[in-house]
Amino acid sequence: MAFPVDLRRCQVLGLAGTAFLALGGETAGALPVEDLLAPSSVQAAFGLVGVYFGVVLLIAAWLLLGRLVRGAEPPTPRQLLLVLAVWAAPLLLAPPLFSRDVYSYLAQGAMVDAHMDVYTSGPAQLGGPLADEVAPVWQNTAAPYGPAFMGVASLLSGLTRGELPAGLFGMRLVALLGVGLMAAALPRLARHSGADPAAALWLGALNPLVLLHLVAGAHNDAIMLGLLGLGLVAALGRWPVLGAVLVTLAALVKAPAALGLLAVIAVQARRGRSPVRATLTTVVASGATTVVATAVAGTGYGWIKALDTPVSPHNWALSSLLGRATGRILEHFGSDLAPLAVPAWHLLGLALTAVTVLLIWVRLRPRPVYALGLSLAAVAAFGPAIRPWYAIWGLFLIAAAAPSTSVRHRVAAVTGVLALAVLPSGGPADIGQLVLAVSGGVLGVVVLWQAHQAAQAPAVERTA
Repeated sequence: MAFPVDLRRCQVLGLAGTAFLALGGETAGALPVEDLLAPSSVQAAFGLVGVYFGVVLLIAAWLLLGRLVRGAEPPTPRQLLLVLAVWAAPLLLAPPLFSRDVYSYLAQGAMVDAHMDVYTSGPAQLGGPLADEVAPVWQNTAAPYGPAFMGVASLLSGLTRGELPAGLFGMRLVALLGVGLMAAALPRLARHSGADPAAALWLGALNPLVLLHLVAGAHNDAIMLGLLGLGLVAALGRWPVLGAVLVTLAALVKAPAALGLLAVIAVQARRGRSPVRATLTTVVASGATTVVATAVAGTGYGWIKALDTPVSPHNWALSSLLGRATGRILEHFGSDLAPLAVPAWHLLGLALTAVTVLLIWVRLRPRPVYALGLSLAAVAAFGPAIRPWYAIWGLFLIAAAAPSTSVRHRVAAVTGVLALAVLPSGGPADIGQLVLAVSGGVLGVVVLWQAHQAAQAPAVERTA
């Protein structure tokens, strides 16, 4: 007997999941320094269990909703957008979850507002309460973000006058705006790509990674992807110059979105415009946008050099893991080349990324949205740094243009794994925290199983 599924049940189950996330985050999230609790405290332990209980409920609600989307009477895009709003609501006032990056955004915005160069100095130069909230590893690191985002962060700093609660709320609103733009773009991109708009929304906007990291984590990847999506919609809708402008603004939030300019050029070429003319139009529009955005933000062009901002030495990108392993082997044999292992693997990863992207575009040039999604996935997979929310770069566009249900199933499986990969505090895990996290997840599975059994019981009694 199948578990009974309806839209209302999915909505309520997902709402319960994000509510537990928000409540658990009050003691186990990426809290301000003065509110941090010892991981061994009872409150933090209960919070961690609650967060992972909520994550499991949210994943279950999302998977059940996927069954509805593939069913005989799928929900409409409007209904799915309402579900997204309901699921996101409890996270609006929750503390930051799964990362402390939002504190870096606020400190960097305050630096720009104070006319300090964020591309040569880290938040430590700012000093004060905002800088104290930034993770130690980033205290002396230049900002890796473009002038479009730095301009937004500076404006927010001026509006909130450096007040932390107001700043956090403002950054979450910016992230929600980005998610809203993503949700608005997905059905249109899906129609242009011959895909199902409802399935695109389910995978690309209601995805647990979007809620956990773009909404709860307030990452600027949300506004990057929102602008990128709108730019592609404009280019596909016969406004290539506007498309190039919007895609460039996305790249001036975070650099990987610059690959979207390839899609803008490809769309024009597919419509009969010569490749030279399409490239020239796109480059001119992109260059003009870059000059204007940089002038308005007042940051100067230091952001170009800052693109090589060093990554965390403990990040778990494939190239970094291989580099550290190689370095240890070389150290064991007493080689002087050990310090070069990580940089060498990073260069190899970048080379592999470039080759992969080239092959993708050679093969899939007639399908620019899907090619761009795969390209961004390759950048995330083979780049020198990786975080679970980086997976959303490619996932967003693959959701809109995936050629088959099997592709969506594989992407959904990756989502389920990555949704469980980071602690709500954003910090490293010890054995005790891992046990608590697993306990919360197991509790969620047990509750769902009991609900499944309870739903089956009346049907069994009726057939007895």
